[in-house]
Amino acid sequence: MKIIVTGGNGQLGNCIRKISKTYPNIEFFFYSSSELDITNKLNVEEVFRQIQPKYCINAAAYTAVDQAEKEPEKAMAINEIGVGNLASVCKHFGTVLIHISTDYVFDGNTNIPYDENAVTAPIGVYGKSKLLGEQLATKENPETIIIRTSWLYSEFNKNFVNTMLNLFQQKEELNIVNDQFGQPTNANNLAEAIMTIIMSNNKKYGVFHFSNFPETTWYQFAEKIKEITNSKIILNPITTDQYPTPAKRPFRSTFNLEKIQNVYGVVPENWTESLEKCLKHIQ
Repeated sequence: MKIIVTGGNGQLGNCIRKISKTYPNIEFFFYSSSELDITNKLNVEEVFRQIQPKYCINAAAYTAVDQAEKEPEKAMAINEIGVGNLASVCKHFGTVLIHISTDYVFDGNTNIPYDENAVTAPIGVYGKSKLLGEQLATKENPETIIIRTSWLYSEFNKNFVNTMLNLFQQKEELNIVNDQFGQPTNANNLAEAIMTIIMSNNKKYGVFHFSNFPETTWYQFAEKIKEITNSKIILNPITTDQYPTPAKRPFRSTFNLEKIQNVYGVVPENWTESLEKCLKHIQ
């Protein structure tokens, strides 16, 4: 079996690369954006013609949430048009597309965890571009599995955990937002969930939610990183209003995780346990 992974140098791409050696019967092809430009349909067709993959994991995305407000065309090109290109080419070659999306497709104005049928209402360019990508993918190719995830981190690349670890070394005190709720997700866990889906004989297409659990805030997330690493930094909880950003964030974008468990037997891990494993890896 052959699998193409776009965004091969990103967090998720690196996590899939890490576990790929445990699947000796699968040939993985990892592509960076410079090697496979998903906004260029001819480039996508050329690569697929060469590889003839059974699966394509789309981990390529424009993820700079604040920057997206300044360059919406670029965000839409990658997160909408690029995804549509992949879905269309996947359909042509009989490839199953596994596309990674986000909790930012929701507005966050709820106290109930979002299930896969919840009404989407993104409040920023990034979320809008990801939602349009989801819609285009399912329109172009019904054999698409969309996995929405949230607050992704790992030992690789730039993310909240690595940013905190760097700031803990540089600062004596930090202000962290404590009124936005979500679920941190170790990208290594997401990589394992994707491979469980691929190895399953029971293929169900459509949207699935995957993250670690339960919900927390950015401040509590930072506090846990501080506790595990025995940092002496002082962390101060602040409100979103005290930390204005170009893009609005959902206040509570918590997922209901039942569907992926029921359909694929993927059991999410507690985020604090998963964080401990990741930090051991980093240290």
